[in-house]
Amino acid sequence: MDSAFHLVDGELGAEAVPLSAIAQAVGTPVYVYSASRLRSNFSAWRQAFPQAHIAYAVKANGNLSVLRTLFAAGAGADTVSEGEIRRALAAGCAPEHIIFSGMGKTDDELRFALSLPGIQINVESEPELDRLSELAARADARPLVAIRVNPDVAAGAHAKIATGQAHDKFGVPFDQTAALYRRAAADAALQPVGLAVHIGSQIADPAPFEAAWIRLRELARNLRTEGLPLTRLDLGGGLAADYGAGAPTPQLLGDLAVRLFPPGEFELSLEPGRSIVADAGVLLTRITHVNQRGDGPRFLVLDAGMNDLLRPALYDAVHPLRPVRPRPGEQALHDIVGPVCESSDRFAGDVRLPPFEPGDLAILSAAGAYGASMSSEYNARPLVPEVLVDGERWALVRPRPTFAEMLSREPLAPWL
Repeated sequence: MDSAFHLVDGELGAEAVPLSAIAQAVGTPVYVYSASRLRSNFSAWRQAFPQAHIAYAVKANGNLSVLRTLFAAGAGADTVSEGEIRRALAAGCAPEHIIFSGMGKTDDELRFALSLPGIQINVESEPELDRLSELAARADARPLVAIRVNPDVAAGAHAKIATGQAHDKFGVPFDQTAALYRRAAADAALQPVGLAVHIGSQIADPAPFEAAWIRLRELARNLRTEGLPLTRLDLGGGLAADYGAGAPTPQLLGDLAVRLFPPGEFELSLEPGRSIVADAGVLLTRITHVNQRGDGPRFLVLDAGMNDLLRPALYDAVHPLRPVRPRPGEQALHDIVGPVCESSDRFAGDVRLPPFEPGDLAILSAAGAYGASMSSEYNARPLVPEVLVDGERWALVRPRPTFAEMLSREPLAPWL
């Protein structure tokens, strides 16, 4: 984990850049990403699926420099909003390499997608197909469409990131998909090309993938037997990332795909996100103070809060804390908390850590996925900045706004 973030002369660095140098120049908290780790993680997917289209899930981390790094390595983009599509385009991704997913697409978003030749729109419901057909006919467009199937497969992940069971809001019920695909094939305004599936996130066991992919394959073969055009299968993403306890490699799924899908039968695509960016980023933070309450808990108070990294409060997620310059001394139990005025602003409890002093730097590890992309200005705290490191080079790729900039976004009502 965090192999791009290692000790050099007793101090943690990002690739060849000391983290203390970044903290001094930019301040804390700040996200720091490793370009080499991004490329290495994407390369692992490319090696596992050499003939597939790897569409990186933009929602995991949509920073333009992160996107440009991955697109330059050969990634496409999996998007779930017009904003994410625009980010992908701005970072250099061609429309034909973009997949537009999402179960609540608005008419405006669909109109925008229809203006982009070659984009694949993953339809998630019958009402969405009806709206897309009407909009496409008006625009004289014939979009490439895949139907997202809900395979009713339990992924075993956290309930808030599971998406493939019958009670989840995502996708078309399995027993209704064939009829909807037939409708799409008979619609002169649409060009159905395949089926899609996505069952959740942070999945380490290959069994749920296998169950979902088998259902998808058999459905696709049956539709083909009817003479319907169906060339693509979007297998989704969701492979677990390493948050300190290890994680499977993409090759686990690559071997499964080789076993399930004969070469050339379908054009395959994948939508990995967190497994590419999670361990490529850290949240660099500074210790504000250590609050020892007599014989009670010892609070390690960071200048990073839940507005900067929401996952622990939202999912009970674990991001191991590491000192940038470790101090000698006996380890002790700590509760790691932030400054936000919420009891849920807590990164971990009862963890053994080495001694810390006010002003020390530390990192919250494996924070590259769903960290900055979920951050906010709650408690009127400035939005956390982002830095990209590539060897000895580094750049600020999202600045921290000033308080004046934050206030300038909110004009007073004219009668006040």
